[in-house]
Amino acid sequence: MEPLDREAVARVDAAGELGLILELSAQLRDALWRVESAALAPVDAPGGMVVAATGATALGGALARAILGDRASRSIGRTQVYGLPSWATGQALVLCASYSGETEETLAAYEAAGALGAPRVVVTTGGRLAEQARDDGVPVIPVPGGMRPRRAVAYMTVAALEVAALCGAGEGLRAEIDVAAAQSQELLAEWGPDGEEDSLAKSLARELHGTLPTFVGAGPTAAVAHAWRVQVNLMARQPCHAAELPAFDHDELAGWEGAAELAPLSMVVLDDTDLHPRVQARMALTLDSVEGQAAYRRRVASRGPSRTARVLSLVLLGDLVAFYLAVLRGVDPGREGAVDALKSALGHP
Repeated sequence: MEPLDREAVARVDAAGELGLILELSAQLRDALWRVESAALAPVDAPGGMVVAATGATALGGALARAILGDRASRSIGRTQVYGLPSWATGQALVLCASYSGETEETLAAYEAAGALGAPRVVVTTGGRLAEQARDDGVPVIPVPGGMRPRRAVAYMTVAALEVAALCGAGEGLRAEIDVAAAQSQELLAEWGPDGEEDSLAKSLARELHGTLPTFVGAGPTAAVAHAWRVQVNLMARQPCHAAELPAFDHDELAGWEGAAELAPLSMVVLDDTDLHPRVQARMALTLDSVEGQAAYRRRVASRGPSRTARVLSLVLLGDLVAFYLAVLRGVDPGREGAVDALKSALGHP
């Protein structure tokens, strides 16, 4: 069994990606402070909230919506395209999130929201987005610089949750965020590089290594499955897939009948206590259905006393699994790659 300890990490982690993952607890608490420092005024938004963001930054809006679930009292939509969706109105608050402040899709959404007369809030490190917001008198939630957007997910999630409460789209969850921050410290001791070699995070990474994984979620874990896909893509630099139950069982499951003939595929199903009993039954049956076709399959349950803590426990686990996969592949999880090259070609900073 190849160790996944500090020594193994040091051989590949030139950019210090692990250090940022281990700061999740501090990031959650710092994110709350940064929202407070923005001195946001309450806004009544009968049209709910639209989160305009792309790439890893968009995970914040998706995770916030998953955490709120049926506690959301107004609609929470997302857009990752240029401008705003046709259903967005001036009665919806638009949260424009861009780590660099230079994401052209988010800048276009910011301008479109202004044309509609919709209330806006910006979360960013700076760039043109912050400059335009300050010129327009739009509040800005500051995010610390010096990291890649995927490491700012905690900041983006907390910002989205707080803005949802601000505009009447969801209840305030600061107490739950504090509890989740404390729990993450305990999970990092268990799953981090100083933890046991047979810990859940390290074991999952070893089993998934050399396979093409599919991460399956449902309800609050559907957004987490997408987050796992993003982090494995960006850190381990390997293809993977995310899917959602029950929709997966209506079409994609059929494709697994020939999986063993094509490639070593694996499946991880992300469970949560809030899921409908029929969905939980589907999880067990879906894993049974791919027996003999999947090189590896496993059901993983969230942990924590609240939905916020449970969702963030799986987010942390996915970050560590993706990081350990990078170590096993001998890939620097923080180096520039195809995404950076494409941004450069498009003229992004």
